[in-house]
Amino acid sequence: MDQHANQDADRVLARILMPKKGEPRDVRMLYLIEPEQNTQRLGWDTRTQFTVPAGQEVSFETYFNAFPASYWRRWSQLDEVILALDVTGRATVSVYRSKYDGTRISVTNVDASGYTEIPLKLANFEDGGWLWFDLTADEDTTVSQAAWVAPHAPKKQLLADGSVVPPQPKHVAVGIPTFNRPRDAVNALHALAEDPFVAECITDVLMPDQGNQHPADEPDFAEAEKNLGGKLTIFPQGNLGGSGGYARIMYEALSSTDAPFILYMDDDIAIEPDSIASAVQVARYAKSPFLVGGQMLNLQDRSQLRTTGETVDKDIFMFRAAEHAVYDHDFAKYPLGYVGTDEEDLDPRKTTSRPLHRRIDVNYNGWWMDLIPRVVAERIGLPLPLFIKWDDNEYAFRAEEAGFPTVTWPGVAIWHMAWADKDDAIDWQAYYHMRNRLIVAAIYGPENPEAMLKNMRKSTHKHYMCMEYSTIAIQNEAMRDFLAGPDQLFDILESSLPRIQGIRSNYSDAQIVPSAADLPAATGAPGVPTKKIGGRLAKVKKLPWAAKALLHLTKPEDKGHWDAPQLNLTAEEARWFTLARLDSATVSTAGGTGVAFRKRNKQLADDLANEQKQLREQIQQRWPELKRTYREARPELSNRENWGKVFDAQ
Repeated sequence: MDQHANQDADRVLARILMPKKGEPRDVRMLYLIEPEQNTQRLGWDTRTQFTVPAGQEVSFETYFNAFPASYWRRWSQLDEVILALDVTGRATVSVYRSKYDGTRISVTNVDASGYTEIPLKLANFEDGGWLWFDLTADEDTTVSQAAWVAPHAPKKQLLADGSVVPPQPKHVAVGIPTFNRPRDAVNALHALAEDPFVAECITDVLMPDQGNQHPADEPDFAEAEKNLGGKLTIFPQGNLGGSGGYARIMYEALSSTDAPFILYMDDDIAIEPDSIASAVQVARYAKSPFLVGGQMLNLQDRSQLRTTGETVDKDIFMFRAAEHAVYDHDFAKYPLGYVGTDEEDLDPRKTTSRPLHRRIDVNYNGWWMDLIPRVVAERIGLPLPLFIKWDDNEYAFRAEEAGFPTVTWPGVAIWHMAWADKDDAIDWQAYYHMRNRLIVAAIYGPENPEAMLKNMRKSTHKHYMCMEYSTIAIQNEAMRDFLAGPDQLFDILESSLPRIQGIRSNYSDAQIVPSAADLPAATGAPGVPTKKIGGRLAKVKKLPWAAKALLHLTKPEDKGHWDAPQLNLTAEEARWFTLARLDSATVSTAGGTGVAFRKRNKQLADDLANEQKQLREQIQQRWPELKRTYREARPELSNRENWGKVFDAQ
């Protein structure tokens, strides 16, 4: 394909990639599968060329190299795709497709030698399915520049109002806000420039720097900046949170670039650079513009896909898995082609890869990686000033209202720390979770908030039982700020976090000690369960635990346990049925960086819970007014000029 590379580069949808050198076996399985019967390993010196020894086989039915045909059929202008590869030697290329349930179907076998193109129809992928190929080398065979290629250039796109967007160039402005992660930020800059094929489509790199530890102070920053060839611009500003960082990216992209696409990425990630080029191609070949969401792979377990897609339940207004979505799928244990035995397929407790072949529809994608067409930003404005949490949800809902849905695209992905390794449901972020959930629900949510408020009450009960008093306190502050209305959101954008940190400092459960070893030894709590119970009878087994917990919570706390913890618990062990039967315990942070010494205080807990009950009642009573007020304020809160005033004041 070398002689065709220049004319085809603009039509390459996704390249067939080898893993980076030195990747462990589990990560390599995201790219290729070498059958156990092979007696010799494949070899590769570059990521786009590999050699298969005579008589050996390789399969590309993998996360990064299989072609998600059902998504291209549903959302793109294409009715076929071309598998192109340049073969030196002689090999058999066997192309397969899957049905939505993972059933494998042979498509064609081609004797390949020299430059080969295999056109493949996309007609059979209404509900799901992938395309991929296996290769068997008849003699020592080298394959170069293999790719999934579009048969034609992009065509114009039709918008919901009948207007048209002309075909766009393969260009994107990449935006990465950063806050005190200078090493991660510079690593991301290196990744953007490491492959000329990807770098060529990046016109601008926009980096709002909101911290006091700067990427420019890293020893290799100058090298990263040089490799980007003048594309990088850093914007120092105060800590305006994720929404302030991403709003700055969009503001600058619209003001100072002509990039047709704006790609949001977190700074604390590892990048598969080709995902950037692939996301751009998805957007260019879309029937009509939509937001292209990247999937999240687990940074600490890199063969694991965190989720295939998420949605917000519009009744309780909370995140959940999208219909048919899959969580925490490990491709090293269950490759894309693992459909399981008949017994496994019938047992819901068993894992197979069948669900990964079904197309998933979502209503938002996290901003760890999300591509937004310029036309969307021009029509609906910038993110709301929510600081952090729910800003990505709100923007996706607003875009969908305007006729621009979100699609989470398989094979377009970054590695990011999994949510289970964070404490964001109980630490300072709990304020933004609560306040912004209410704000976004007021704009897009139910006419009656009863189900949502009931869900919040259930969550508060768990915080109560787990001695997470600081969490309830800042959630109460969040409710008060929500009730105060939208006019203050810009004003408190930069001041809300210090205020919340100040509130949390008054509670022992928010004060992190480096180690439980720095405290007196645990005194013990005989009979209190600490292990998770699973299985069919889990709920039944927990009933006596719940009864004992509720009885304990009715009694005054024993302050004699405040000097030394009764138990030292991991984050996994810190469950309600354990903590609700204690008067003190240390609980490790999710990341294992320290412990919080939690102490039961019945009067404090009751006061906080009663305060929140009153606040929920106010929200219920004022809900129609709040919905109207926040929705009417949305244009001003997303206005480029108003955001410009914030940035000018930095």
